[in-house]
Amino acid sequence: QQQQQQRRTLASRPQQKELNFRCRGVGGSGGGEGGGAGRRDADPDTATAVVAAPPVAVDAVAVVNRSWDKWVVGKVGLATLGLGSAFGSGFDIDGPASTVEAVLVLASIIFVHECGHFLAARTQGIHVSKFSVGFGPNLIAYKGPEVEYSLRAIPLGGFVAFPDDDPDCPYPADDPDLLRNRPIKDRALVIGAGVTANVIFALAILLTQVNTVGFNEQSFQPGVKVSQLLSTSAAKDYGIRVGDVILAVNGEVLGSSGGSVNTVVERVRASGATPLHFDIERGAGKGAAAGAPRERLSLDVKPNTAPSGEGRIGVQLEANAEIHKRKAKDTFDAVSLAGQEFTRLTYLVTKSLFSLVSNFQAAKENVSGPIAIVGVGAEVMRGSDLSGLYSFASVININLAVVNILPLPALDGGYLFLIGLEALRGKKLNTELEQTITASGVILLAGSGIFLILRDTVNLITGLHL
Repeated sequence: QQQQQQRRTLASRPQQKELNFRCRGVGGSGGGEGGGAGRRDADPDTATAVVAAPPVAVDAVAVVNRSWDKWVVGKVGLATLGLGSAFGSGFDIDGPASTVEAVLVLASIIFVHECGHFLAARTQGIHVSKFSVGFGPNLIAYKGPEVEYSLRAIPLGGFVAFPDDDPDCPYPADDPDLLRNRPIKDRALVIGAGVTANVIFALAILLTQVNTVGFNEQSFQPGVKVSQLLSTSAAKDYGIRVGDVILAVNGEVLGSSGGSVNTVVERVRASGATPLHFDIERGAGKGAAAGAPRERLSLDVKPNTAPSGEGRIGVQLEANAEIHKRKAKDTFDAVSLAGQEFTRLTYLVTKSLFSLVSNFQAAKENVSGPIAIVGVGAEVMRGSDLSGLYSFASVININLAVVNILPLPALDGGYLFLIGLEALRGKKLNTELEQTITASGVILLAGSGIFLILRDTVNLITGLHL
């Protein structure tokens, strides 16, 4: 519930969870460009289907994050690498309309990524055999003179297939318009075009946002707000009310930052069934009666415990902050603000990805798969204004770009790395070696993706909350 609510208030309220959002790449599409030398496995559908959809994730902390773009960033980035562990809390996907909207946003971002690859190839006269959004069985398919276009049942990835190594390739092996026979610069352009498309799309979204609804800016105050109490809330039973501001937990004073929400979450979870002492200010937070006098209270709350032994008090928390909208004054201001926001989000995504290497034990808790990111998107659609939609879309675009440019097997960056090696050596890599490297990446992404989907499904069903 805590995380469920975390998503509901994502974009409409002040930051509630701080920069704990690791962005994982939604559907790491583009894996079907072929190997570093422009080669592909014999079955392009199977090979790219997995590569094109690296898992995406959402953070496990069950609090509402109003600066939710950072929250999503924290979640999405790491998962694409296919690494992670169990959620710290549950989440849900209720409301079919909002869920469909979230899936459509993800599918549109994947579509843009694949269009980058496709257009880069076609404008250079390179043969393309298939263009697909989604995996699994076809929902809609159209066979053109050369390319088969399809929309498939699972819209969490996509691919562009090339006929280079297809057993039924209708072109001779030395056809200069096969991707593998093109110069290095042509192949690099095709492979890098997906990332470029997502970067352009993200900037376009941010420019639209700053010129319409504006960017959210927050001013923080000490403490953490209680924005909602669950029906089975232990906090409610011990006297905590909606609108209360928690100033300290067990004597630890909460500062004026979004990070205070994380502090409360960590203390509650770590407490198990041990009572917690809260210093509270009443009459100051949202939900308090208008004109009500402020009073200071001290309350002891004994948490309920989850099956994992973590404490749960049944509340939704958010940072004690006021949110303001900032719109662009003119074209120059719009470009400047959009550029700054793009830089900030890219930094958050990159930082969260590298934290998986530098601090794996802590970062792994923030990794999950595509089901969870759809849940986050659905919450954004239900509980936010257009700024939440814009931020969600821009974060996922940036995440997809950053993740795909990593030099990992089966991702765009991995193919570019192999092409770079080819350029240094002055000749193409051994075909078997190249296929082995690519296959290892496919297996890693497939295995991690299946694991994360199963884990997210279990969390969806069990739904533990703060």
